Amino acid sequence: MREYKIAAIPGDGIGMEVIAAGLKVLGVLAGRDRGFKLNVEHFPWNSDYYLKHGHYIPAGGLDKLKTFDAIFFGAVGAPNVPDHLSLWGLRLPICQGFDQYANVRPARVLPGITSPLTGGAGIDWVVIRENSEGEYSGSGGRVHKGLPEEIATETSVFTRNGCARIHRFAFELARKRPRKHLTLVTKSNAQRHGMVMWDEIFYEVAKDYPDVETQRILVDAMTTLMVLKPHTLDTMVASNLHADILSDLAAALSGSLGIAPTANLNPERKFPSMFEPIHGSAFDITGKGIANPIATFWTASMMLEHLGEKEAAVRLMEAVETVTAKKIHTPDLGGEATTEIVTSAVCDAI
Repeated sequence: MREYKIAAIPGDGIGMEVIAAGLKVLGVLAGRDRGFKLNVEHFPWNSDYYLKHGHYIPAGGLDKLKTFDAIFFGAVGAPNVPDHLSLWGLRLPICQGFDQYANVRPARVLPGITSPLTGGAGIDWVVIRENSEGEYSGSGGRVHKGLPEEIATETSVFTRNGCARIHRFAFELARKRPRKHLTLVTKSNAQRHGMVMWDEIFYEVAKDYPDVETQRILVDAMTTLMVLKPHTLDTMVASNLHADILSDLAAALSGSLGIAPTANLNPERKFPSMFEPIHGSAFDITGKGIANPIATFWTASMMLEHLGEKEAAVRLMEAVETVTAKKIHTPDLGGEATTEIVTSAVCDAI
C-alpha cells in the first residue's frame, strides 16, 4: 500500500473547520480505494499559538515539515494579530522556504452553481501566480518612523530565473489543456523595469512552445476581459500581486470564494508542496458551522493528483460535483446546508 505523510496545519478561523472536513473526506476516499494511506500529523501553528509563544513556526519547524510529502493548510489571519505579522509568520515562510514558486488556482463553475456573471457558465480558467518574489519579495523598509519625513519603500523583485521558471511552468500547463492558450498579464507600461523584463522573458520562453497561442493583457484591462469576455481566456500567468487579486475575482465569478482551491507547488519536488483553499480565515462565520468545505475538497483533489493518486483525485471531484449538482449548498451559494451536511453528502457520494 502506498503511504503518504501529510502535515495538517488548520491555522485560524474556519481553517480549522474545513481542514477537519477535508481530512474526513480524504479518510473515506482512502478507505474506498484501499490503494493508498495518508498518515496525518497535526501542527497547532496559528495566531493563538503566536500570541502564546511569540512565533508561528517554532525553531526547527520548517526542517520537520521537509520530511512530509505534502502540506494541507487551512488559513492564517486573526483580528487580534496584524495581517502582515500572520502572513509573514506562517504562510510565506513555508512558500518561500520551500521554493513553492508556482501557485495554481483553477476556476470553473461547478454543476448546480450559478455564476453571477452573464455567460459565466463558460468559465474554465487556470490562474498561475508567481509565488516567490515580485511584489511580495519583502524587499524594502521604513526610516524616520513616526516623523513627518517618514519614508516607506516596497520594492518588487523580478529575477531572470524567477520569471523564466514560472513562464515555462505556465506554458507546460497551457500545452496540456485543450485550448493551448496562455495569457500574459502585465503592467509593463507603468512598471518599466521589472515588468518589462517579465514580458521579455515570456516571449523568449514562448519560442519553445509554438503550439501554444499567446496574448498580452495589461492587468487593469484583464479585469474587464474576465467580466465582459470570459470565453476568450483559458490559462493566465501573472505576478505575485496581480494573480493574487485576479484569482479572487475568478473565484467570485465562479460562484463563491468558498469553492476555490489553491496549490503552492515546488515543481521540482525538492521540497513538499502546500495545498490550501483560497478563502482565508473568515472570522465573520467562524464557529457557525456554515463554512463551505468545497474549496478544501477541491484542494484535496489537487493534492492527491500531485501525489500521483490521479484516480482518487478524479473520484473526489466527481463526488464533489455530484453534491453541488444536487444543490446541497452552504449559505455563500444561496443554500442552507451546513459544513457537516455538505461533508457527509460528499462522503456518501464517494
